Amino acid sequence: MNPATIKDVAKAADVSVATVSRVLHNLTGYSDKTKQKVMQAVEELGYQPNAIARGLVNKRTQTIGVLFPHVSSSFSSDILHGIEEIAQEKGFSVIVCNTAEEGKRTMKYLQVLREKQVDGIVFTSEVLKDEYFQAIKEMRVPVILVNTMSQKHMIPYVKVDDHQAAYHATDYLIQKGHREIAMISGSPKDRIAGLPRLDGYRQALADNGIEYIESQVANGDFNLEGGTEAMKKLLAEAPPFTALFAASDEMAIGAMNVALERGIKIPDDLSIIGYDDLKFARMVYPPLTTIHQPLTMMGRMASEKLIALIEEDSMQVSSSIVSHHLVERQTVRSKP
Repeated sequence: MNPATIKDVAKAADVSVATVSRVLHNLTGYSDKTKQKVMQAVEELGYQPNAIARGLVNKRTQTIGVLFPHVSSSFSSDILHGIEEIAQEKGFSVIVCNTAEEGKRTMKYLQVLREKQVDGIVFTSEVLKDEYFQAIKEMRVPVILVNTMSQKHMIPYVKVDDHQAAYHATDYLIQKGHREIAMISGSPKDRIAGLPRLDGYRQALADNGIEYIESQVANGDFNLEGGTEAMKKLLAEAPPFTALFAASDEMAIGAMNVALERGIKIPDDLSIIGYDDLKFARMVYPPLTTIHQPLTMMGRMASEKLIALIEEDSMQVSSSIVSHHLVERQTVRSKP
């Protein structure tokens, strides 16, 4: 037996095909009684609107593109989990693109997403350069930024206040009695997370009357290897320090590995606080005290905002600064 078609539904409900289509797409121009007749016919015949046919009607492919600089990281997978959760719920598929470090493949993937005719884009964790903005603008699809923002273009974003969160982490170490506090930062060229987190650290020092010493900051590029190298540099070149703020959990764990190799006990000899609260922050020993970013929730919020724009439930959506909180575990102790 062939599956029911839209014509079969129209015949059973004694209305035109156009009316059935209007009811199924929640358009206007029919009575409640007509809607009931159509929905009853749909149910009795087991009619399932074909996704491709639906796409022809509303010019949509029910897909969204997501651009990540590091797909394999726990950070990206937590955000992606939230994006996919909402997308699946709303009947959308997700195409994930790994743009690589410094956005090496971003333009290539924007072209791929254009060819795939995605309905919208979630752009995460890197600077929205003018060429990316132009490419997306030409695609005429909505875009939401996650863990990044654009000072130049009015594009809705979902992110934590990095300056405030870094201030919180540094001030926490100061309240524990530490005054010699080193930092492993992201790239100072990174205006999205690198610079605001460094500025938050500096502000906390200044507000507590502690001098900022440039040699107490090393760049770890937000990854494990970078954190390892930065920690070696700090131990070799910086004045002695009793506490360390690492601007990502991966860098914090790189630093902890070096401390372990050098016989530096955490937290007895050195207190360390991270940033992100990735899964492995709980799994390392000792478990890492860190700043929690609600990454899965951020992914969900971005997906909801994007789909609202795609489905035109909303002509514009607002940006969201989501709140962070500090998670105390076992890598920070009060200075005796």
